[in-house]
Amino acid sequence: MISEKVHTKRATVVGGARSGRAVARLLAEAGGKVFLTEQDAPSGGTEAALNAAGIEYEFGGHTADALDADFLVLSPGVPTQATIVQRALRAGLAVYSEIEAASWFCDAPIVAITGTNGKTTTTSLTGHVLRTAFADAPGREVIVAGNIGYPFSDCVLDAEPTDVVVLEVSSFQLDHVDTFRPRVSVVLNITPDHLGRYDHDFGAYAQAKHNIFCNQGEGDVVVYNRDDGDVRGAAEQAAVEQGVRPMAITRKEVPAAGAGLRDDRIVLRTDEEDDPLMPQNELALRGRHNVYNSLAAAVSARVMEVENDVIRESLSGFEGVPHRLEEVCTVDGVLYVNDSKATNVNAVWYALESFDRPIVLIAGGRDKGNDYTDLKPLVRDQVRAVVALGESAETVIRELGAEADVHHRADTMEAAVRQARHAAQPADVVLLSPACSSFDMYENYEDRGDTFRRLVETML
Repeated sequence: MISEKVHTKRATVVGGARSGRAVARLLAEAGGKVFLTEQDAPSGGTEAALNAAGIEYEFGGHTADALDADFLVLSPGVPTQATIVQRALRAGLAVYSEIEAASWFCDAPIVAITGTNGKTTTTSLTGHVLRTAFADAPGREVIVAGNIGYPFSDCVLDAEPTDVVVLEVSSFQLDHVDTFRPRVSVVLNITPDHLGRYDHDFGAYAQAKHNIFCNQGEGDVVVYNRDDGDVRGAAEQAAVEQGVRPMAITRKEVPAAGAGLRDDRIVLRTDEEDDPLMPQNELALRGRHNVYNSLAAAVSARVMEVENDVIRESLSGFEGVPHRLEEVCTVDGVLYVNDSKATNVNAVWYALESFDRPIVLIAGGRDKGNDYTDLKPLVRDQVRAVVALGESAETVIRELGAEADVHHRADTMEAAVRQARHAAQPADVVLLSPACSSFDMYENYEDRGDTFRRLVETML
């Protein structure tokens, strides 16, 4: 299969960022004739690395050479609307995503996780559960990769059939899948995000998410959030041959063959028998949204035949994900929390819901057309002060400022942290949860969160 798809074939990789470079190396190693095209200038050392791998390339634009190929592979940052992609499609060339191309080389079972919010946490948590389970199984590894920051293409050749690959998969990576088939697919939630990529068509964005289970069949499992109507309808309609494992927390009954809550206890259900797992308050992660994330990890682990005691130990001992409700430290009785990864309104809603004490909220950045309406009741009830930061500061103040007791505008993160410290009272939470991307001031959300953490730690 691999030799037919890649060996001696001409493959053009569009996009020279991390995933693009990784899949170019993978295809070249498999015997393909690879050409990488990137519209921007190369970063330091990129050309030397491509030369060493025998990969031809162009930077600064896409020429006709890019279409001299048997197929194209897109780096996740390259949209279908890009001119080079449209030209390829009109020419009848096959177009694949990076995650699709990497999957051609994977003999290990895949647990693939998507959703608008929570996918990084759930991917990390699922990997943690499986690694705990495999700790006493020499030679059996768990590989955690994908949108979480480690390209699938960089690690797929290391995966043995006895290993398990846990992938965080974004909608961008699920565009242009063809044969990608996880053993377990997980869909956490779908809410409006990245709609500019999909011509502001929520249905197209949702369909990209649904592609995660489009190739699954007999023996595979779909884990999905039954409380999310957009997820439920698509999963239940598509999952004819696949096993279905719903999860829900809004009803008293535990879903058949799935997971839910009863009397504040997490319950797994298989073969119409309840299997109590643990009290909800023993979960390591706070917040209602993390109950869903924990349920998804638990069900996925059970499908992979992990025992309940291992799942219980893992869910109670997990230390969390950097930049996602990350507790930095407590200063003068105020807890400082880094939630820089909250780049949309729904993520901020989950963050605000996670605390039962007053909050000083730092929000703002590069706005993605946010509608802050759903946040207003939570801000009104829980937020003592709003500190607005970045390009969208005026929008944040206009939409949310009146809901809090006070509001401030800050031009830098240093000023935002200083104003938040002044506004906070003992036992409050200072929460960086921006609802926006970081690209107005920072290279990425990690850079933004690291800056916040560093500034807070200088207070100690």
